[in-house]
Amino acid sequence: MSLLHFPFMTLPKPGTKPAVAPGVHWLRMPLPYALDHVNLWLLEDGDNWTAVDTGIALPGVQEAWKSELAGRRLARQIVTHFHPDHLGLAAWLEDRTGAPLWITEGEWLAARATIDATGDRSVASTLDFFRRHGLDAARLAALAARGNAYARGVPALPAAWRKIADGESIAIDGRAWRVIVGHGHSPEHASLYCETLSVLIAGDMMLPRISTNISAFAGIPGGNPLADFLASIARLAELPEDTLVLPSHGLPFRGLRARIVQLEAHHRARCDDLLKACAGQPGTAAELLPVLFARDISDPHQLLFAMGEAIAHLNYLEQAGAMNRVEADGIVRFRLT
Repeated sequence: MSLLHFPFMTLPKPGTKPAVAPGVHWLRMPLPYALDHVNLWLLEDGDNWTAVDTGIALPGVQEAWKSELAGRRLARQIVTHFHPDHLGLAAWLEDRTGAPLWITEGEWLAARATIDATGDRSVASTLDFFRRHGLDAARLAALAARGNAYARGVPALPAAWRKIADGESIAIDGRAWRVIVGHGHSPEHASLYCETLSVLIAGDMMLPRISTNISAFAGIPGGNPLADFLASIARLAELPEDTLVLPSHGLPFRGLRARIVQLEAHHRARCDDLLKACAGQPGTAAELLPVLFARDISDPHQLLFAMGEAIAHLNYLEQAGAMNRVEADGIVRFRLT
């Protein structure tokens, strides 16, 4: 299969949860960003539901959940990763339904540290990281004023949780769902694959139209999340090509390997653009933002992801031997080797 195929072109209406595979239902919840939605999945589990992801902590999402859960008990919630649109309502759902949270250890620890804004997950650490990569005072001030937006999207976490791990098989309604852990987008992202249904609940690891955000962050300034991401999606290429991919954003699709090829080409092109831009003189991540993003990056929410993405690509090129890191006066620049 050379192109992506989209078998479900009609979006779920509010209050509906159409089936996309036997026992698998699609919910679409709002987000207050340019990316204005997140897909959640309800899996029939006997007389109960198992939810995959929760949505962000907003009153409108809470009201939507109240109507969606009428008539069937939520028995369990499996969260792919710690970002607010996926984990935000886990504590609220547990308080309302008793459904325990299942999540990988890496995602739980990242969530706890980010809510508490401790250590390398603090706002101050992020600001210092971006300052060293050339971000100007005005945009740093805008990020500082934004504060800990994560804690607003995830205001609480359940007191206890159940750890899931790569390769684990989770039984849901008599079917086995295998946990496939991926890296690069978040510390220990869990996708779920059901061989019986040939369905992959991909979370943010495999999106049909946009590229997953790959960000470096303050705690591992020289980390290589792009290499981690590319290795992770290469693992997904081992799944059958006709797998129905259920992404967290955009439409369900088939054509998994074709999409992996597209994403690999996308990141190669971004790296090539950075190499060309640095052919004349070294550049900071902040100076190179226009190379990676044609649109204006002034909104603090988008700026956070854009800076992380730029640094991740530059780290990748440095560790591939194509660039050198040069530090002077506390500022990091990259130049061609």
